[in-house]
Amino acid sequence: MSNPLAGIPTQESEVRSLDRAHVFHSWSAQAKIDPLPIASAQGSYFTDYEGNRYLDFSSQLVNVNIGYQHPRLIAAIQEYVAKLATIQPAFANDARSEAARLITELAGPSFRSVFFTNGGAEANENAIRMARLHTGRPKVLAAYRSYHGATHGVIGLTGDPRRWGTEPFTVPGIVHFWGPYPYRSAFYSQTPEQETERALQHLRDTIMVEGAGTIAAIILEPVVGTNGVLVPPPGYLAGVRQLCDEHGILLIADEVMAGFGRCGEWFAVHHWDVVPDLITFAKGVNSGYVPLGGVIVSDVVASTFDDRVYPGGLTYQGHPLACASAVASIEIFKDEKILENARFLGTDVIGPELEKIADKHPSVGEVRGLGVFWAVELVKDKTTREPLVPYNASGAAATPMNDFAAACKARGMWPMTHFNRTHVVPPCTTTEAEVREGLAILDEALDVADSFCDA
Repeated sequence: MSNPLAGIPTQESEVRSLDRAHVFHSWSAQAKIDPLPIASAQGSYFTDYEGNRYLDFSSQLVNVNIGYQHPRLIAAIQEYVAKLATIQPAFANDARSEAARLITELAGPSFRSVFFTNGGAEANENAIRMARLHTGRPKVLAAYRSYHGATHGVIGLTGDPRRWGTEPFTVPGIVHFWGPYPYRSAFYSQTPEQETERALQHLRDTIMVEGAGTIAAIILEPVVGTNGVLVPPPGYLAGVRQLCDEHGILLIADEVMAGFGRCGEWFAVHHWDVVPDLITFAKGVNSGYVPLGGVIVSDVVASTFDDRVYPGGLTYQGHPLACASAVASIEIFKDEKILENARFLGTDVIGPELEKIADKHPSVGEVRGLGVFWAVELVKDKTTREPLVPYNASGAAATPMNDFAAACKARGMWPMTHFNRTHVVPPCTTTEAEVREGLAILDEALDVADSFCDA
């Protein structure tokens, strides 16, 4: 029997050449990039074709929560594909049904069902569609410091500069507001309590001037992801929930990045006992082994569509291989106590070690996070808090962060950087020894960042 994979190139030069000739990459000027070809991955590491192995402190796009090539997850996909490779969403399917049951159970008793998608952006698209149809209202509020996806509807929700290239052609009815960020408070707060109070007042004022009766939903990341790993100050999420209840507005929790163990809980909102109306997920549900996302729908919202057609769907939603991998992933999380590992790493290893690093390096302004979801904010001056690089820096202005990232990679650790921050986001399965290895590399690489600090 011939090898069905024989046509896939095996040499780095050919992989690189074909990529440059035929792959159109996201968020890139095509002629200015040269992506590193990756040959293999295992556990918390991936390896290039020259044999260089990198400890992944990015979890790719903060999605490989269960690590690379987990044998039980691979086996589950292999076993299910031998049974049924695909089936369209209008049929009932055993893997899909069980995945939906498990996910709603993890979300809590207020939730009834799951609308499956292929990823996080589609999940958020459908969440805002559900909210608008359920309430009959047009507007959706979203934070400036946010990322909700790059499809046409939710790129407008996204607060960071990635939406700029699509404007002014984004979907109408999106209103942005400032969320809490104690280190760089938009409200001149001096304490976390003040930040909560003033951020909630700002949101209340925004609702007032936009007209509460026009607002369908507030969407937020319970812990802001790419835009800073911003852990909300005490009482903030509960306050948002109260404002939503007061005005008949739905609360959508975008848990695409923060969910499934990343913050040490199944969903980040569980840290604060806040119950949203809709929860969106993707990434960590099955660590991207097969594309999968979805909206977890509360009973209140689901009942709207008991006798009313929901106008949305996708050819591959609830793909059986993806759902089978989600079922296996959830079982692995439980059996191998991965949530507990994520909590331990956050409280006993990453948090304490980052505090030591912050005390040592003049370039570290603040460290913050939960579980295996942390940010190190880099500055030129600890007193003024001037960022190490400007907001949305590129070209020569981005040199300090580029040099820092290169120093990490040269030492065998692959970082995640965004603006003036490096994020510590290894897989939830990473061992204590591996985390300490990565933090030691981070410590060394920060000497490079220090060299750009004001004397």
